[in-house]
Amino acid sequence: MEHIVIIGNGIAGVTAARHIRKNSDKQITIVSAETDYFFSRTALMYVYMGHMKFEHTQPYENWFWKKNRIDLVKGFVNTVDHHNKQLVLADGNSIGYDKLILATGSKPNKFGWPGQDLQAVQGLYSKQDLDQLEANAPDNKSCKRAVIVGGGLIGIEMAEMLRSRNIPVTFLVRESSFWNGVLPAGESAMINEHILEHHIDLRLSSNLKEILADENGRARAVVVQETGEEIACDVVGLTAGVTPNIDFLKESGIELGRGIKVNRYLETNIQDIYAIGDCAEQDESIGQRRAIEAVWYTGRMMGETVAQTICGNKIEYKPGHWFNSAKFLDLEYQTYGWVFSERGMKENEQHFHWRDDNEKICITVAFNKATKQFLGINTFGIRMRHEIFDRWLTEKRDVNHVMEHLKDANFDPEFYKQYEGKIVSKFNSEFGTSIALKKKSWKRIFSNA
Repeated sequence: MEHIVIIGNGIAGVTAARHIRKNSDKQITIVSAETDYFFSRTALMYVYMGHMKFEHTQPYENWFWKKNRIDLVKGFVNTVDHHNKQLVLADGNSIGYDKLILATGSKPNKFGWPGQDLQAVQGLYSKQDLDQLEANAPDNKSCKRAVIVGGGLIGIEMAEMLRSRNIPVTFLVRESSFWNGVLPAGESAMINEHILEHHIDLRLSSNLKEILADENGRARAVVVQETGEEIACDVVGLTAGVTPNIDFLKESGIELGRGIKVNRYLETNIQDIYAIGDCAEQDESIGQRRAIEAVWYTGRMMGETVAQTICGNKIEYKPGHWFNSAKFLDLEYQTYGWVFSERGMKENEQHFHWRDDNEKICITVAFNKATKQFLGINTFGIRMRHEIFDRWLTEKRDVNHVMEHLKDANFDPEFYKQYEGKIVSKFNSEFGTSIALKKKSWKRIFSNA
């Protein structure tokens, strides 16, 4: 019986295992050093915040794996020996395979800062990181202040977690405005305000110079590069992005770049070895998509794709139109298609930005200046329907059509305040159009009309 071994029990690896089992009787083994069972990584923050227990983050009962004949091995892989098709574990044991799927995920970035390996300096990615934060910052008596370094989504999550226990937080962001390498200026400015309103000490244009140690080898303060200011703290969160977890593969013969190089079928340069999820780097560009996408849903899609290939139905990885969602504290964010920041805008890209006068609610719509083709939308505080925007992007609708039918895309619950009238009114005023907002049509929502 063909033996499929998967290194990594995150969303990509587990999805691959589940779909291989649905389509075959192959022997399946998942190897992971992180936890006994698969859990939802995006839910870790809610465990620390007291909204759920860790076991609530596990989508499947513990008996699921045995019932579905998916063997679980808890261990760390030291070596991939593709010549003999076996893995060598840190404990000296080995596991043979016929086909191997690398789904090893990411690890927090470190940039050689002095003191980055001190005690109470940590990232926020793994279950071990959650346990470490619980030990380092159990309450505001043990932790008088935390400093977070890095202004991305993980950084804002960590800030929210610490503030939930009333721990003062200083947030060092090297950019001049929060996440302005991704968000257009109006949205980034609104997030700056939102962070400050949640009593987080946001320091823009601020870089970490070094982390200072106390007599026990624990972090006691950070030094700001630009000012030389010393900020006393009890924990330092390093959240300046993540990088593929591939160090153990450097002598394996598998082609590496920033991640594990794969083709459109998620195959590496070594026969019968595949890579999926955060660790996979597309060797061939897929439209405007990034070569490495550390996103939950792309990991799931890669898992489904590679399972089909392994079960005899070889198919390309086709992620479709870009979309994502996140939360900035209590503010929900969605994006569909491409809305670049000002410094990343394409030559013919134009933006329409609307922000409510009273609430932290805004949208930015991107479209082609010449053809008016709709390119993408960011929304903050308004929930939108994925399938509607996915259809409009596929049909290459123009921006006027999007504005006219904007109510169809609204997914907010009944009785929520509606903003489409204000949005379209500003669009008409700004671009000299006379678009009349259509009433919501369930026929348009659930058909291709």
